[in-house]
Amino acid sequence: MRALLLLCCFLASLLLSGQSETEDVSEEAPMRDRSHIETTLMLNEDKPADDYSAVLQRLRKIYHSSIKPLEQSYKYNELRQHEITDGEITSKPMVLFLGPWSVGKSTMINYLLGLENTRYQLYTGAEPTTSEFTVLMHGPKLKTIEGIVMAADSSRSFSPLEKFGQNFLEKLIGIEVPHKLLERVTFVDTPGIIENRKQQERGYPFNDVCQWFIDRADLIFVVFDPTKLDVGLELEMLFRQLKGRESQIRIILNKADNLATQMLMRVYGALFWSLAPLINVTEPPRVYVSSFWPQDYKPDTHRELFLKEEISLLEDLNQVIENRLENKIAFIRQHAIRVRIHALLVDRYLQTYKDKMTFFSDGELVFKDIVEDPDKFYIFKTILAKTNVSKFDLPNREAYKDFFGINPISNFKLLSQQCSYMGGCFLEKIERAITQELPSLLGSLGLGKNPGALNCDKTGCSETPKNRYKKH
Repeated sequence: MRALLLLCCFLASLLLSGQSETEDVSEEAPMRDRSHIETTLMLNEDKPADDYSAVLQRLRKIYHSSIKPLEQSYKYNELRQHEITDGEITSKPMVLFLGPWSVGKSTMINYLLGLENTRYQLYTGAEPTTSEFTVLMHGPKLKTIEGIVMAADSSRSFSPLEKFGQNFLEKLIGIEVPHKLLERVTFVDTPGIIENRKQQERGYPFNDVCQWFIDRADLIFVVFDPTKLDVGLELEMLFRQLKGRESQIRIILNKADNLATQMLMRVYGALFWSLAPLINVTEPPRVYVSSFWPQDYKPDTHRELFLKEEISLLEDLNQVIENRLENKIAFIRQHAIRVRIHALLVDRYLQTYKDKMTFFSDGELVFKDIVEDPDKFYIFKTILAKTNVSKFDLPNREAYKDFFGINPISNFKLLSQQCSYMGGCFLEKIERAITQELPSLLGSLGLGKNPGALNCDKTGCSETPKNRYKKH
């Protein structure tokens, strides 16, 4: 009995000593220097933030007066499912984090913001930990905002998310943090991709929600780690949704200091092999290799390489922040071009329908014939021949079968009838916005002027309307 008691005491002492050694090791674990983050992202500078209110006011006015009337008249939102709100026009750049579960997305956000060991940090772990779409925004104090509140607040850019249902809003959470970087950018952490998981098990349309954030993201980080390089159905679907946004994608191979040099080269090649069928571009994607966490790099690893890769990624992030207004104006102009092309196509469908209709014709059969084979009636070729439209910007012909299935052609008017004496013609206004107003607004930023000091007489942000019928 005494021997058994002595053995128990000995084992307990071993456990306690092992625990104390573990605690000492964790406490003495070297932390990485963060000065390169502060310097690259210019977080140490105390200069006042630029005042962009005049530019944003002008941009909002151009959208509401020149683009939105045509957008609403021809129901463009039902074709593209992309409604632009005032909150989206004035919102900060959005950085989206995507990737498999437990690759370090939340840890990377904690590292960039310096939230480790604070009450602000996102929860991390080896198991799938992030089950919500988490939006990190700037605020005067730490505050958690429920998804239902975010969707109900029209001043924010997240109100359109309400269309994905209440089940999704329960999986949406906003966190306001008083951090200087968040004054200029918004981070979005997403649930990790788990293969062999049916989409309906999530309780909401996961891919549709991802598409909503992808359409609005200024920078997209797709994160992998050496243990999760396989591509399944859900990840393959995600890369299909990223098509056309290749310039905004940054692929990250995280936790790179866990591997020896030879193994790192093999993993790097395996990542390219997995992604090659999913990214159909002439240039290979940029892959950043580093370890984004606060602990120092492990010994006998390529410290200099990892640090340079990290700084390069931070420079990409800073460039997106610095080009915020330019990107916003270019995005609105791109949206205007798509709205204009859509209106021209609907107008051409309607004109063809009117030309083919006779007194004895069945309107439904006539229009069905036009929709089923638009090339027979030169719908798309006529648009390319008569207007300044690129064939690469034309939408899919099949999309208009669904569009007109919901919206009868009789609901629309010809573009020639969309004019008024005081307001002018919808088509002329959107063309002027595309060719003159938005490029002029973009040019005023490139001249090195103070954006807050824009003259309303030059930008047109004054409330006094100009007489369009006055001869000059």
